[in-house]
Amino acid sequence: MKKQLQKIKAVAILAFATIGLNAQTTADFQNLTLTPNSFYNGSNGTPTATSVNTFTSGNCVFPNKWNGSFGGYWENGWSYSNMKDSTTAGSANQYSARTAVGYSNSTIYTIAKGGSKLKFNANAQGKQMAGFYVTNSSYAAISMRDGDMFAKKFGGTSGNDPDWFKLKVQKYFGGVLALDSVTIYLADYRFANNSQDYILKTWQYVDLTSLGNVDSLLFNLSSSDVGGFGMNTPSYFCLDNFTTLNLVTGIKEVSAFEKNTHIYPNPTNSELNIITPNYVEKIEIYNQLGAVVYKSNKASNDVSILDQGVYLIRIYDGQGNIITKRIIKD
Repeated sequence: MKKQLQKIKAVAILAFATIGLNAQTTADFQNLTLTPNSFYNGSNGTPTATSVNTFTSGNCVFPNKWNGSFGGYWENGWSYSNMKDSTTAGSANQYSARTAVGYSNSTIYTIAKGGSKLKFNANAQGKQMAGFYVTNSSYAAISMRDGDMFAKKFGGTSGNDPDWFKLKVQKYFGGVLALDSVTIYLADYRFANNSQDYILKTWQYVDLTSLGNVDSLLFNLSSSDVGGFGMNTPSYFCLDNFTTLNLVTGIKEVSAFEKNTHIYPNPTNSELNIITPNYVEKIEIYNQLGAVVYKSNKASNDVSILDQGVYLIRIYDGQGNIITKRIIKD
């Protein structure tokens, strides 16, 4: 058994070694400019002219299409905004996040429609992604909470309807749409206890590392509320702080967060402690298959439930900084 464990450790360390050679770049949209309480939707000052556009932040390229028909409208893709209206219902408020601000109180964030693609520049294309933060748009969140002329109130009149609204992130690799995907529920009313039902109104992190190497991403929305013309729930979501992992061929620069963060004991058979100069927002521990097997928001943890082997631990500080280290469970 000891020899077998040593072999597993050696293989896993080699498999995980490349993660340490990745630098991170975050698309936080602060390179974009807007006048206060406004948005960019692709109209380019000429609403009746159809245009296909892109905007870029970090290593991410966001396509946008403005359709000049019927007076002009945002047809698909991405827009960006600093709108703060989290209370007005209806499609006139389609450019606001339910949070009223970007992640970590930043000013600018993006809004997308279901079916949107996200592309990457040469620094990140074909490589592994780290993840992003997501929340509901005000338009979708208020529609689900109250219902409107097109969509039902989630939970129904009794509150017991098992409604849901989810985002599925699917990867393209080698020009082919793969089966690999990550799903997050933006609203979930399927709980037996109605007090657990929720409509997401904070920024929540979505980890994409399980997707492996990625050329581009497809973002699809689906809902339990479907009618004769498709989904009734407004097909919008908001995204911020998309972090890519850029392969570095030389020696990477070690951040103060990473340099001064220590995990002990390592190896461990039960207790695992984290000393860090930063706030620990959360930790996630991954097995060799890339699955999350342990989550916590504490600096001291009991990991005795884990099987023997080598794991990755990711530590998030709530400011967009993420470090990854290896741990061994004896």
